Amino acid sequence: MQVVLSRFFSGLMAAMVAGASSLQAQQAPEQFRWVDFHLATEADTVAWVERSLIGEKWTAIREIGVEYDAALVVTVLRPAPQSLPDEDVFTVWSLSLTKHTVTPLIKGVNLRLVDWLLLGDGEPRELGALYDDCRECAATTFFTAFHYDQKEHTWAARWMRGSQAAPVWSTGVTQGVALTQVYALLAEPNGRELMATWNYFDDGKQKSPESVVFRYDWDGFSGLERTQLLSGKEAEAMEQRLCGAVSLLPGLARGQDTALCQLKLKPRVERKPVTTPPANNRGQSVPPKARR
Repeated sequence: MQVVLSRFFSGLMAAMVAGASSLQAQQAPEQFRWVDFHLATEADTVAWVERSLIGEKWTAIREIGVEYDAALVVTVLRPAPQSLPDEDVFTVWSLSLTKHTVTPLIKGVNLRLVDWLLLGDGEPRELGALYDDCRECAATTFFTAFHYDQKEHTWAARWMRGSQAAPVWSTGVTQGVALTQVYALLAEPNGRELMATWNYFDDGKQKSPESVVFRYDWDGFSGLERTQLLSGKEAEAMEQRLCGAVSLLPGLARGQDTALCQLKLKPRVERKPVTTPPANNRGQSVPPKARR
């Protein structure tokens, strides 16, 4: 039986929202609102969403966010009535409020909506999110941001590659390879935010360690999100920034306590110039003029 629940997630999601309330959360776009399932004035919107999702696989609607003529909808699918809530699989949809059309954006487990992020100058903030691709497995954590596309009148997710967004953390282990991972949401001087990741692979003496640094941001010229593989000095500078990053938002910085980061942040000891006279200097040297 399909049901609609209150807009706050149960379990971990509820704890995340409660914890985030103590932080200075960023302001959502002016035209955006979360639907309150208990308000009679929202009954038509909830009913429209339910009708639009007929034929899709879901057990409960957890969230409905509305901006203009499109809704950002989060549903969960429980494997069986006896299953625990943490076994739910979520799907985030873009749903039209003028036509009964729905488009799945992402699917996974353990969805964490983090905050409204500023990705572009003069652009509306976008809803950042973290999620995992599976539970009780070698899971990968992905990062994305949801935004309303004014041209298409739909919601969209950033940095999608197929069905997956930007990978920021992995629990998978390759035998014989030591993996150090660091990621963080970083702020530029102008206030814009970006996500960056650093993966350092070391398999011992077989070959030199491999360092992979990615930058995920939004390009104001093209209006598209970018995925950049950094190298050289750019990569080194980003590694330094990542290791020194501090995030006030849960989950948006990780790996800064690794030994590699501590070594990266350790102050370099510079050799100071010698200003003391040599040991055999006993003040017996004679100036050139005094020799005449």
